[in-house]
Amino acid sequence: MSEKILIDSSEHILTITFNRPEKMNALDPESFFQLAQALYRLQHDPELRVGVIQANGMHFTAGLELEKWAPIFAKGKMPELPPEHLDPYGISGEPLTKPLVMAVQGICYTSGLELLLNTDIRVATPEARFAQLEVKRGIYPCGGGTVRLPEEIGWARAQRYLLTGDEFTGQQAYDWGMITELCSANTVQSRARELALSIAAAAPLGVQAALKSSKTARLHGDTAALTQVFNDMPAVMRSEDAMEGVRSFMERRAAQFKGR
Repeated sequence: MSEKILIDSSEHILTITFNRPEKMNALDPESFFQLAQALYRLQHDPELRVGVIQANGMHFTAGLELEKWAPIFAKGKMPELPPEHLDPYGISGEPLTKPLVMAVQGICYTSGLELLLNTDIRVATPEARFAQLEVKRGIYPCGGGTVRLPEEIGWARAQRYLLTGDEFTGQQAYDWGMITELCSANTVQSRARELALSIAAAAPLGVQAALKSSKTARLHGDTAALTQVFNDMPAVMRSEDAMEGVRSFMERRAAQFKGR
């Protein structure tokens, strides 16, 4: 039996690949825990600086494998994550402080869209198909879609899709600002890798501080983020990477950052 999720680490990048193309990469509970475990590894391995989430086959994911999740949802909560697991939807527990890049082709439904909304850089094909179609299955989104989709694309537009379960395309999502770049199906994963390599080449402490500030603004407002900027700045400025950044500038060479 093939692995449902493939994990690879190289060049400071953790690549997470959904590997159930015969099931349109539907996420069953086992896959969910494997994804959560991989994200915990990304968070805590000092050699890893950025993650990429992608999928084998024609489609990113059809969403949750509902027949296996229905008994869990009937209890009124997601399954409790064991130690050394991190919530892929960023709703509970320890937050992820390292960037995530996501590459989408084909369909990206329900939990797949909610996963995308909890990532930082998103690359997709123009023909990719997104939907929060839970209302067509007698339930409603519970992975952050009801909060994050309105933030991303505006209240009225989000309700048009949350309340109908209708699809929208990668091109539409790009036009609305939800997608970073559009690529062909043949290049979407390689482009995600290129972007991850650019992040990995930057100073890790600076990247994480910038991401923290952005997330603080999103969750707690601009004032909270601006207030925190200069509280976090001294630790970054005293780092070896900051000194290397100055040296490389003076010596007109590419910086070699170590994350300390």
